[in-house]
Amino acid sequence: MRKKFAILFLLMSIISLPLSAKASEEESGTVDVKGNIFHHLGDGYGWEVPFSHTYRIPLPVIVRAEDGSWHCFSSGRLVKYDEMSDPESSKTHTVAIPQIVNISKDGKENAYQFVLAHESKHKDKVVQLLPTSEIEEHEAESIAAAQNDEIVDGYVKFDGKYYKEYKPFDISITKNVLALFIAAALVTWMVMSLVRFYTRNGFKAPRKGMGFLELCVDFIYTGVIKSTLGDKAPKFAPYLLTAFFFILVMNLLGLIVIFPGGANLTGNIAITLVLAVMTFVITNINGNKHYWKEIFWPDVPLFLKFPLPIMQVIEVFGIFTKPAALCVRLFANMMGGHMIVITLTLLIFIFAAYGAAIAGVSAVVSLIFSIFMLALDTLVSFIQAYVFTLLSTIFISMAIHEEHEPHEVKESPAA
Repeated sequence: MRKKFAILFLLMSIISLPLSAKASEEESGTVDVKGNIFHHLGDGYGWEVPFSHTYRIPLPVIVRAEDGSWHCFSSGRLVKYDEMSDPESSKTHTVAIPQIVNISKDGKENAYQFVLAHESKHKDKVVQLLPTSEIEEHEAESIAAAQNDEIVDGYVKFDGKYYKEYKPFDISITKNVLALFIAAALVTWMVMSLVRFYTRNGFKAPRKGMGFLELCVDFIYTGVIKSTLGDKAPKFAPYLLTAFFFILVMNLLGLIVIFPGGANLTGNIAITLVLAVMTFVITNINGNKHYWKEIFWPDVPLFLKFPLPIMQVIEVFGIFTKPAALCVRLFANMMGGHMIVITLTLLIFIFAAYGAAIAGVSAVVSLIFSIFMLALDTLVSFIQAYVFTLLSTIFISMAIHEEHEPHEVKESPAA
């Protein structure tokens, strides 16, 4: 039963992207390659309904208005759905039309107005609309005409009219935020399940999925953490093992384009940056005096460090390039894999305009390569989680490494 469910889930993951692209084609009439790619890889205030680019599962929007008051409302209020007909094909399709969210206060209607900005410097972000006089609106239109651009700093254009905008402090539960919660819950559930198994069964070896999880824990702890950190391994193992499984789960969830997957977490540089900063903080907080000595007074010829601190500058620069490499490596590999899979899938609809024969061949070729890339991305998901954990372990070991005093050689009486 589990195998059948897994196969069905995998097939839905593979076919959902083409069907989703097809739905987008029917709604817009053409295939927007760039829009589809960034739509699947970007964040949003709602979670896409499978096989549709129009409907979204609403999520909480939490913003702080200009006067300091907090407001919470559903992201479903930011749009309304309407039926539109295409005059050429006479087909009707559903479109999401942005609308203003009006919030009342102290009996005053429309005291606060929020909208999802589209023609603004804060594109696709929730902004607050402020009262605008006719003079200010005319001034914004004049600036837009002078610069030949509808985006005017400090204003948002909505429904053909300019409003003064305020970018509120936003702590909304977006798609990526909810995906982070899901990934954290999955990691906690996996680990606690293994803990409960050993609590009930002692040292009895687990099997099936639990056995694979135990194998991963032993592989990372014994093969990476303990072999590198030695007797300091128990101190840093909780963070390093958590980082490994958290990155792995985020990578695998990103390969599934339907809920609860579909969020490209490790393809978001903000998330990989936070993970790299955590390694940076742990490394430098636990750095011993030998570590800092090698940075500010390295064991090199004197002219390289005094009077010009050449080596000191290089070493300090190296403190920041190490976590930067962790951040960019994970981000670039996972983002690149997702973009390749989406691009290969969209080739089916790009070549559809050249006839049924070419479309059929391109569909077969694109589907084969997409499945191959998904399998390769699954392998890369494990590799990138392993590499991040391995490099973090090495950086920590370099910071806590003790300087070894040279041994005195005693001459024997025979010598």
